[in-house]
Amino acid sequence: MKHTLDVDGARFRAEPAKRFELARWPTRVEALYSSKKHYKQALEAGAHELAALQERLYADNRYALLLIFQAMDSAGKDGAIRHVMSGVNPQGCQVYSFKHPSAEELDHDFLWRTHRALPERGRIGIFNRSYYEEVLIVRVRPEILRAQNLPAEVGAGRALWKGRYRSIVDSEAHLSRNGTRILKFFLHISREEQRQRLLARIDDPDKHWKFSGADIEQRQCWDEYMDAYERCIDATSTEHAPWYVVPADDKYNARLIVSSLVRSALRELELEYPQLSAEQRAQLRDYRRQLEAEAP
Repeated sequence: MKHTLDVDGARFRAEPAKRFELARWPTRVEALYSSKKHYKQALEAGAHELAALQERLYADNRYALLLIFQAMDSAGKDGAIRHVMSGVNPQGCQVYSFKHPSAEELDHDFLWRTHRALPERGRIGIFNRSYYEEVLIVRVRPEILRAQNLPAEVGAGRALWKGRYRSIVDSEAHLSRNGTRILKFFLHISREEQRQRLLARIDDPDKHWKFSGADIEQRQCWDEYMDAYERCIDATSTEHAPWYVVPADDKYNARLIVSSLVRSALRELELEYPQLSAEQRAQLRDYRRQLEAEAP
């Protein structure tokens, strides 16, 4: 079997005790792969190991794994999820993509719609966007917040965001105490790389369906989004639910980094297959004898 590529997770982790400044984090680092062939081999090896780890996660049935992906448009969330998780048994993996909330969802607290989709023990849950939209796009576009019809005592401005950060941190701590391991990925793309990818979508007829005028509208608020991400990561990267800032200008490299971080998190859980008792092993031997006796 080909060897997997592993990275030092601390290199990409936003440490809780340190002030997070997004400008200090690169959007591109030295590639982990030497060629496209090498990249494919490494990704395949990582997918093979991840599939084995997911099977043990399912059999062990003590933990769940929640992966949260956030990024600007065209940063590669869909591709990272698709390629990194390509070998995982669909029965043990759930992917949810959260778009504009429905009327029913708006009538509940901002965590309600995503918490209904949390993974059960033994499974991997993937959020393509998440409750973090409530302190990102909602912060940049106040008209969305007004549509939530919140009572006055919830507060506004700094108090509102501080309260939402607190709700998120408390919720993730609760999940962690109950066996859900949480990894959060911010795919960090540069504005110039996003421009090139949007142009490529326009120039490729097969990619026209992926392009939206909203992408351009959001791009006009780039600085506001970077400020929102910086404040969000600074307030919500914790020991039990860390943020990883993944350089995303190179899609191949970003996928290899995400793959390594996910596999490392599962390895740390020291997952085991259930152990049979002496009585159960003896029963298996009896079943084997019965099956062998049926041989023609």
